[in-house]
Parts: sequence; C-alpha cells; structure tokens
Amino acid sequence: MEFDKDLKSIQEARDLAGMGAKAAKSLEEYTEEQIDRIIRNMVKVAEEHALELAEMAVEETGFGIVEDKVYKNHMASGMLYDYIRDMRTQGIIKEDKASKMVELAVPVGLIMGIVPSTNPTSTVIYKSIIAMKARNPIVFSPHPSAAKCTIRAAELMNRAAVSAGAPEHSVGCLKTLTMQATDSLMHDPAVKLIIATGGPGMVKAAYSAGKPAIGVGAGNSPAYIENTANVKEAVEKIMASKTFDNGTVCASEQSVICEYRNEKEVIAEFERQGAYFMTEDETKKVCQLLFRNGTAMNPKFVARKPQVIADAAGISIPTGTRVLIGRQKGVGPDSPLSHEKLTTVLAFYTVENWQEACDLSIKLLQNGIGHTMSIHTEDPEMALRFAAKPASRILVNTGGTQGGTGASTGLAPAFTLGCGTMGGSSVSENVTPLNLINKKVLAYGIKDVRTLAQDDEIFQKYHGKGANQGITREPSNESLSISKEELSEIITAVIKAMK
Repeated sequence: MEFDKDLKSIQEARDLAGMGAKAAKSLEEYTEEQIDRIIRNMVKVAEEHALELAEMAVEETGFGIVEDKVYKNHMASGMLYDYIRDMRTQGIIKEDKASKMVELAVPVGLIMGIVPSTNPTSTVIYKSIIAMKARNPIVFSPHPSAAKCTIRAAELMNRAAVSAGAPEHSVGCLKTLTMQATDSLMHDPAVKLIIATGGPGMVKAAYSAGKPAIGVGAGNSPAYIENTANVKEAVEKIMASKTFDNGTVCASEQSVICEYRNEKEVIAEFERQGAYFMTEDETKKVCQLLFRNGTAMNPKFVARKPQVIADAAGISIPTGTRVLIGRQKGVGPDSPLSHEKLTTVLAFYTVENWQEACDLSIKLLQNGIGHTMSIHTEDPEMALRFAAKPASRILVNTGGTQGGTGASTGLAPAFTLGCGTMGGSSVSENVTPLNLINKKVLAYGIKDVRTLAQDDEIFQKYHGKGANQGITREPSNESLSISKEELSEIITAVIKAMK
C-alpha cells in the first residue's frame, strides 16, 4: 500500500523521534572525554566538507556567496569548538563551599532544530555540535527550499558522531517534508526542547508547541555613525558586514544613521567603497521589488547582488556596485526600507544629533526589537548611552554580521541569536551548550530548622515573642499563632531588609 505524502512524513517524524529518544538515553552516560572525541570528529568532518556544503547551499537556494558560506561553516565548527571545548556541561559545573551547594548539569534530551534557508548548512553544523556538547541528540526540520543541503549536512554530522562513538541516530533529519511532519515532530513527547531559527511564523509555532523552546526573532539592526567616529573605518566595517554572504545574517545592518555634520564625509566614503545612493524614484522601484504584502521580504531578492536587484527594477547602477542605499524620511509602512532586508540594500537617515539618533534607533528597533544594533564612536560615554537601547547586542566599532555572530567580538560564535523577552525570545544571549542543559542543585542544610524563627532577628523584632512565649530551641508541637496584622508587618520588614 502506498501512503499519502503527509501520512508518510508523519510516520517518518515519529520514527525519528523514537530513535532520537533512544540515543538520548544512551548519551546520558557518556563521559566528558567521549563527548569531546565525538565533537572533534564532527568539527573535522565539517571543515573537510565546508566547500561542498557551501556550494550545495548556493546552488539549491540561490542565496549568498560560496566563499562566505565556507567561512560560515568554519565558524559553526572550528571557531565554535575553540570557544566551547573547555565549557563544563556535565557533572559538577559549579560549587559554592560557603553555602554548601553543588550545581550539576544533565542533558535536556532530544532536541528539535528548525533550519532557515539563508544559513542551511552552517546552522545544522552549529546546532549539532552544541547539542552533542550538552549530550543531547538532535533531529532537524529543513526549509523546503534548502532540503538537499540541509539533509546532507545532517547526514555528515551524524556519520561523524557515530564513527567517533556516539549512538546511532544522534543527528537525524526529516526527508519527507510537509508541514504535518514538522508539526508532528514539534509535538512529539520524545522532543524535549525546540531550537527555532527561521521566519516569524515558524518561531511562533515552536513557542506554541507546549514545550520549552528557544526561538529568535527578526533583526532590523540600525548602525549609527556618531560624530566622533572614524568614518573610513566605520564604513569599511558596515560594507564588509552587509556584503558578507549578500546580507543573509540577521545581525547585519539594515539602516545607517549619521549626523548632518558628518553626512557629506559618510556619503563620500560609502560611494568610494562601492555604495550607490539611489534617487527617490529608484528607491521606490527597488522597494516594489523587495517587498510584497506590505513589508514581507520577497524571497526572489533575498541575498542577491545589487546588479540583480537593479536589473529587475529597471535602473542603471555603476559597475562594481556592492550595496544599494536609499534615503528614508520615516519608519513604518510608508518607508519600506525601514524594515529588515536580508539582501544588499540599506536605508539611510540623517539626524541633527545623538538624541535624534537615539530616538530613531528605538523606532527602527521596534521592527526587530531585542536583536542587535551597532554604534561607531570614539566616545566611550556615547557607547554607554546607547547600551540602553532595546537590543540584546549593542556592538561598538564593528560590523553587525561579524560582531553579532561572535566572529569579531568576544561573543559566543553562534547562528541562533536570542532577542530576550523584548523580542519574544526565551534567551537574550548567543545560544551555546549551556542553554541546552538542565541544572540540578545539591543543597546541604546550613541552618537549624528547629530554631529558624528564634534566630531570625527581624521576625523576633516584629513578632515580639521570645523563648518564654511559645518559641523554644527544643522541638515543639505548639503552633505559632500570628495575626494577619503581625504577618503583614513581618513581610513589610523583610522586603525593606532585602532592598
């Protein structure tokens, strides 16, 4: 009997979940040495196949640049390993001798990873390695437009893990792709945690699955070139970030803000480095191509070179143009470029001073709240002022792509960048193996439960009873009578003491 595709895909999802659950049980007993050996082999295989996977991704999706995707695969493997190899993710991870508490790490169990089409192979490598570091198996749901390269990356990671001693099916991947299969996997009892990287709809579905999830929202990163900034260096870093893989990284700059006093210098520098400032009419034509149904990005122009976009819009740009820039006067539906554009197009704003730049940044971030913004300045105090903006990563004097993902900063190398509760995410940091463990606490008694009330000075002060009034150092069956008024006074006193 030939099953319908949706039924076949659901059965496949159930089988993957069941096999993943068995792998999770086995991995619970693995030692740190065993896990490290497995991870090192996964890194080795990822590095060996970095070019193959990059070429597959570009060919299949049409997104990005092969050389840049090779570097992404390296970030997701070699660079990541250097960061996490000494990270304690099992056994005793923290000990407080004074309070006699020991913190222990245990795996969360089978993880489900949702993979975007913009970073299909690097996301699989990255999530497989951080999951294994925390002794968790993982099963992936690919984006349909990046299925082949995602499945290939997952197969390579599983083969590398198993050949180094991991249990079978440590890394799994759906091959019969339907929404029903993804939904079935999300809701399968064997899946204990979901890591969702992708569009808003998929991230929302992950959070609605009735189990713990780590999802990340869209980015809409503004870059402020403040008056004291080294303009040449700032523009170089913004251009390097925005052109990297044709702008597919969600931390990449979406808007540039400068002041009237340095506007001419900023524009001249952008033009010198290959940016083309579009006229108002040209900007409208490009916006009509880039967006559909308001501000939803048209997939046909995601991660495309400027010439492709210009040709489709019917405008003429200089040979060698690296980025298209359009002036915008406001934020919202009437200014489409004020929204996220995962391609080689930037919005451009000019303001009077840093206060206006601050207000504008906040407005822009409402469309990518909690994610990332950057400031280029030589004034440390100015950088601190912008630390209050509604973004989880405030990058200073570095490109958004390289800074946000940890390539040029001290942040953890990651392709899942939390947006915090501001952006509807359960985490605000770059996701690491530490986000994929459960913590148990071994807490020794350090106070005598029989004398807690008598030893508490605040309690005694406001309760007014001593050893001769019902509170003794010997165990007693007598109940401690406290009126509502007395209890209220005690609580108020405790709150004041805590402050």
